[in-house]
Amino acid sequence: MDSLSFMFIVVNSLLFTSRFSSATDTLTSTQSLADGGTLISKHGSFELGFFSPGSSRNRYLGIWYKNIPVRTVVWVANRRAPTKNSTALLMIDIKGNLVLKDGGSLVWSTNSKREVQTPLLQLLDSGNLVLTDASDGHSGIYLWQSFDYPTDTLLPGMKLGVNLKTGFDRRLTSWKNWDDPSPGDFVWKILVHNNPEPTMWKGSKLYFRSGPWNGITYSGTPQLKPNQVFSFNFVHSDDEVYYTYYPKNKSVISRFVMNQTNYLRELYIWDEASQSWSLFLYLPTDYCDRYGLCGAYGNCIITDSPVCQCLKGFNPKSPDQWNSGDWSQGCVRNKSLNCQDGDGFIKFTELKLPDTKYSWVNKSMSLEECRGKCLNNCNCTAYSVFDIRNGGSGCALWFNDLIDIRQIPSSGQDLYIRMSASELARLETEKDEPDEKIVAIVIPAIVLVFAFFVVCYYFCQRRLIKLKDENEIDGSDQSSEEDLDLPLFDLVTISHATNKFSLSNRLGRGGFGPVYKGILADGHEIAVKRLSSNSGQGLKEFKNEVKLIARLQHRNLVKLLGSCIQGNERMLIYEYMPNKSLDFFIFDFGMAKTFREDQTEGNTKRVAGTYGYMAPEYATDGLFSVKSDVFSFGILILEIISGQKSRGFYHPNHSLNLIGYAWRLWKEGSPLELAALIILDSCHVSEVIRCIHISLLCVQQHAEDRPSMASVVLMLGSETALLPQPKEPGFFKDKGPTEAESSSSNHVSWSTNEISVSVLEAR
Repeated sequence: MDSLSFMFIVVNSLLFTSRFSSATDTLTSTQSLADGGTLISKHGSFELGFFSPGSSRNRYLGIWYKNIPVRTVVWVANRRAPTKNSTALLMIDIKGNLVLKDGGSLVWSTNSKREVQTPLLQLLDSGNLVLTDASDGHSGIYLWQSFDYPTDTLLPGMKLGVNLKTGFDRRLTSWKNWDDPSPGDFVWKILVHNNPEPTMWKGSKLYFRSGPWNGITYSGTPQLKPNQVFSFNFVHSDDEVYYTYYPKNKSVISRFVMNQTNYLRELYIWDEASQSWSLFLYLPTDYCDRYGLCGAYGNCIITDSPVCQCLKGFNPKSPDQWNSGDWSQGCVRNKSLNCQDGDGFIKFTELKLPDTKYSWVNKSMSLEECRGKCLNNCNCTAYSVFDIRNGGSGCALWFNDLIDIRQIPSSGQDLYIRMSASELARLETEKDEPDEKIVAIVIPAIVLVFAFFVVCYYFCQRRLIKLKDENEIDGSDQSSEEDLDLPLFDLVTISHATNKFSLSNRLGRGGFGPVYKGILADGHEIAVKRLSSNSGQGLKEFKNEVKLIARLQHRNLVKLLGSCIQGNERMLIYEYMPNKSLDFFIFDFGMAKTFREDQTEGNTKRVAGTYGYMAPEYATDGLFSVKSDVFSFGILILEIISGQKSRGFYHPNHSLNLIGYAWRLWKEGSPLELAALIILDSCHVSEVIRCIHISLLCVQQHAEDRPSMASVVLMLGSETALLPQPKEPGFFKDKGPTEAESSSSNHVSWSTNEISVSVLEAR
């Protein structure tokens, strides 16, 4: 009989294989689906068939997105029982059950209890595989559906939760790994009690808790509140409790997935532009989301160090353990509760509400009634409003130690925690009196600051008097001293520090004069920029430079320590940089043009700057604008990527400059040839291509075609935004192909996304 059954299956498969040559979304009791055949939902959203995950050779029956190039499986039937070859068949048996058989052996089935005469299997565009009775028409009643048996993925419209009448539990369980869809140890399910809440587990250990539903979102996961993209819903009725979500735009393709590798629950959106999944949100989000990290009555504050702090009115149960970074023992009350002696409550704000395992809920009580209910029960430790909508309604009570609390600024909820009368009195007294620690710190600090300013004023006055006595400074110099707002060094001090400006102390020469290394009497090293008398920079220019640099104090900029103005001498005193100038490494600019605050473009009579970086309109016509710096920035990106200087660039096979070479490679579809080997050895290829793309947008010939610097920053910070194609750059020099390159003239057009995808797949 086994042989006859097997022959029947084979013949049955052969008879109906031709019927699946065209796309179909249904399977009847007279048909079967063999390995290699598929069902496709009506509008082509999902596909059902056999697949092998990753590097595995095992075969599984599953559902995946039809029109997404990266196969993304959302459901697996036989995740615990893979087949080893391609002989498996999916069919409907005589009892109306969906069964998967391999060589006559039953691999998987739906075990439907209701027998029907005309069963029909259909793959819906929601991704749900449903078994119905065709004689019922379109009643919407399913004998069985895959949405009731999720694997690691929650699709829009799926329910995560429990049927309270039957006890049927819908939960998500991660794949074991990328090659094995069998159940891993990472589970997302809803715990059912008076105030149910979603939880995530690592094996038998509670890993993360969302917090109770407050009418809008979960108290511990404000990320899941309704937004412009998604609607998140939680239903708790007499019949069932479940969580579900929907995209507000039906064209949005999304999925929740359990990531076994990182132990994260992730929500992804398909990005059509980049042809990849974009991460929308994930949970847990940080260290404080770890369940019970701070123990009972401990509050996790992610911005504090350490992150665990005892709630006000509580102290560490085990101080030694607590101070060593083990907070699992939590905190205990400073004063024990005395139910008969006037206990009260203290309000804590912006919290993730505690574990609701030992809690009670009434959806109609007012907050005042809730307080009285808790106060009249000696076992009640805290209360809170149940639903925060419309000013708040309902009551939630806690009857045990309060565990898994964290601070959630601006999104957390109020929690009223029970305190003894004596502790409440002490806390009220503390509220009225200034904090002793604050007083002990603030008053001495004020005294020190005042003393510092007095000393500074004294020495500044002495310095000014000394300068007036020793230096002959004309009236115009004197006025500039008063508003430079930086220390003034006398000429004698600087002369001694630089060994009388000796040649051996010279560090280099700039456009306006030499720079010397100096050592002050206290051993402090300085760099002295001494303006030559024929530099062309007068007192006004010198004054402007001092003011500008003084305002640009930053850890990445050389600090201006002061200046020296004496007679005809004009000197700037900088901190000394022992590791040479930055232009030794990345060819810095010689000069930058300074704009007024209300100025976006202008004209200069004298062009000053470094050739190879200047925009075409500035170099040829003296026209400058905010787009001139954009051009220079684009050149800088090309230099960083190529490791070559823009000016003096030479290539043995052509006469192009750096801009021209980058442009030719772009047009040929091989931009990565521009990148230095050291870059390619340690980079993300897509990021390098994107940077080259942005640089070519910056160096376009016409200023109006270039993006603003604000746009450039957004382009560099985004991985998905589609960039426009660049136009021919400025200073594009091409004298025609040399003999070495004349053998290849095939040019192709391409887009950043196409190259990114193909290169990444190759990696």
